[in-house]
Amino acid sequence: MTYTYRYPLGSKTYQFRDLAELMAKATPQRAGDRLAGVIALSAEERAVAQMTLAEVPLKTFLNEALVPYEQDEITRLIIDEHDAAAFAAIAHLTVGDFRNWLLSDHATPEVLQSVRAGITPEMAAAVSKIMRNQDLILVAKKCHVTTAFRSTIGLPGHLSTRLQPNHPTDDVNGIAASILDGLLYGNGDAVIGINPATDNVAQAIKLMQLMGEVIEKYQIPTQSCVLTHVTNTIECIEAGAPVDLVFQSIAGTEATNSSFGFNLATLAEAQEAALGLKRGTVGDNVMYFETGQGSALSANAHHGLDQQTCEARAYAVARKFKPLLVNTVVGFIGPEYLFDGKEITRAGLEDHFCGKLLGVPMGCDVCYTNHAEADQNDMDNLLTLLGVAGCSFVMGIPGSDDIMLNYQTTSFHDALYVRRVLGSRPAPEFEQWLTRMQILRDADQHILHDALPEPFARSLKALPGGRA
Repeated sequence: MTYTYRYPLGSKTYQFRDLAELMAKATPQRAGDRLAGVIALSAEERAVAQMTLAEVPLKTFLNEALVPYEQDEITRLIIDEHDAAAFAAIAHLTVGDFRNWLLSDHATPEVLQSVRAGITPEMAAAVSKIMRNQDLILVAKKCHVTTAFRSTIGLPGHLSTRLQPNHPTDDVNGIAASILDGLLYGNGDAVIGINPATDNVAQAIKLMQLMGEVIEKYQIPTQSCVLTHVTNTIECIEAGAPVDLVFQSIAGTEATNSSFGFNLATLAEAQEAALGLKRGTVGDNVMYFETGQGSALSANAHHGLDQQTCEARAYAVARKFKPLLVNTVVGFIGPEYLFDGKEITRAGLEDHFCGKLLGVPMGCDVCYTNHAEADQNDMDNLLTLLGVAGCSFVMGIPGSDDIMLNYQTTSFHDALYVRRVLGSRPAPEFEQWLTRMQILRDADQHILHDALPEPFARSLKALPGGRA
């Protein structure tokens, strides 16, 4: 067997078959890579792999495809649309040099924006593997990615939220109550987004109409989304439904996305259809994507890669379609992929860093399943770290417990906490609405009004037996 990468350490020489193996062995340990059999066998081997990876020139990633070009449309997307002119400024660097440059004062937000089209997902993944958590936070903080539809997401100093009013039976009253609850905590400026319990076109249209009526009645500067399959959303558009954002879960290999039932052409068709509706008021970013480390492995479509590198490749798909929002659902797949709070925290910071470095409007569902070795204190830590790192948006769910999807995430008051402790603000259009509606009494201090806003009070009084 020929080994491409070698590193002598004392009397022993470590050898790595190819770039894919080197990347996997250099990855901080996590359950999914152990499950896939690609993890470093010891802490020493991991450290050696990281030192070896640091010496790899960035140009190598343009010449050594981790997933064969002929077999994978995402590899073709990455290579064919690589911006050589943007890459020129960093083309002379190794992975280790790239890390040092990113951390330097030379890598300003403006410079990072100018080179992002020249950075491939594999380059981003590689440099993240040799960075500490504080490195990931510092660089991500400098990466500004702004998008817009009816509200503007990702401005420096702002943190938005997805209001997630899921219900186990899609009961419209239960959903409406959750929406009201979230709005009263200042949540919902990124999107009001529902995971439907019953996933079909008719149900999606019903939920779209519900959210559309709420947004229109109270003139809320936000957007709605039903997280149904992209082909269902295309049918909803054809049926005349009030579609704001098109949703799809995406992954970093063609085979994984095929298992999800779509390809790049499907996303292009959906984007064109949504743009044709012209429903945005301050922008036209119409796509919403969700990702998660481990999805390619769970589909047996990871091509022997580590899960974090596969995840970074998904951001090439996202970047192609100029989304309003991209959300890594970091702990949702389970402990088979991210075992405990430490692994979830690391993965969340990696995903956020890689996405922002590549120019993707990155948010994070700070979450865990009930059989993971994690708890809400772990989520508090990751939420705070992501807030410091300039995360675009997080989730807001009643009581942090999604009673439909059965996992634990961040609550409405968690967003209020991080805005208060870090001084982050909602999207500017939404903050003005919160003040006008008298939901916020003091926008600078994020202090809520004690009384129910009059427009909401009138609506509640109109219900049978309603009392405000």
